[in-house]
Amino acid sequence: MPDDAGTDGLARVVTSEQRIDVRMSVSPLRRGRGDPTYESTPDGGIWRTSRMSSGPVTYRLTQVSPTSAQVRAWGPGAPELLDAAPALLGLDDDAGTFAPEHPILREAHRQLPHLRLGRTGLVLEALIPAIIEQRVHGISAFGSWRYLVSKFGEKAPGPTPKPMFVFPTPDVWRRIPSWDYHRANVDPARSKTIVRAACAAGRLEEASGMTPEDAARRLRAIPGVGVWTAAETAQRALGDPDALSVGDYHLASVVGWSLLGRSIDDAEMVEYLQPLAPHRHRAIRLLYLSGKATKPKFGPRTALVDHTWH
Repeated sequence: MPDDAGTDGLARVVTSEQRIDVRMSVSPLRRGRGDPTYESTPDGGIWRTSRMSSGPVTYRLTQVSPTSAQVRAWGPGAPELLDAAPALLGLDDDAGTFAPEHPILREAHRQLPHLRLGRTGLVLEALIPAIIEQRVHGISAFGSWRYLVSKFGEKAPGPTPKPMFVFPTPDVWRRIPSWDYHRANVDPARSKTIVRAACAAGRLEEASGMTPEDAARRLRAIPGVGVWTAAETAQRALGDPDALSVGDYHLASVVGWSLLGRSIDDAEMVEYLQPLAPHRHRAIRLLYLSGKATKPKFGPRTALVDHTWH
């Protein structure tokens, strides 16, 4: 049970029979350097803000031992966050049926058997930054995220190691003026998709309790949300180990060069990785985390698109 530590917030220690790696489980939640909802500190702590159904929360995660982590939280959403902490740290993740045949993936799994895919259970909070990241360079998308959350999100509760802000409410996302999306370098196509998603927030959040297939259908029912955006959302909000980011600018090429020694397209990637279902996203994470992901350094880079002057 959480203990009430007054101004120190609420805290609990999450323990597991298997190894926990706090940073590995929650690092996908970070949206670039300067993310106003995420910060790592030199003492090993990971700070993050979130909007639970019960309200905003600031929380700090620290590795206590190889099989335990402390979670400390502040704000109205703190009790709910502490209840969700085991899932956030990947304790619900089961890699028992993951048995890759490719030697590179086998070795990556051997090196990192403690990879545990966390889930926040918060669909809109994962969906909107994924929409912002559609079809643009990551640097541009991270800047857009930083601008919008810092301007329209509320100040994080409790102590924070830097000024931090909480993901805005659906109503706020709906009401952001078009000129602020413009200043944030978010084009009208993406901003309209964000507004549609915010208007359907209640139905989207229901996806956290659905099967992966039903959740994907619910997400893709929003015009402007395709396979890639739904997969990026499912990876973080639902902890879906099979959510494959088809349509990613680099992914198919990285998979091809890393595992086959040649470039492949999305269709070939989907066919090649099919035997790994339902662990295709897990395989991709292992490929990157193990340092085995490779791609020749030739060809055009993703363009940095500036919509603020258009």
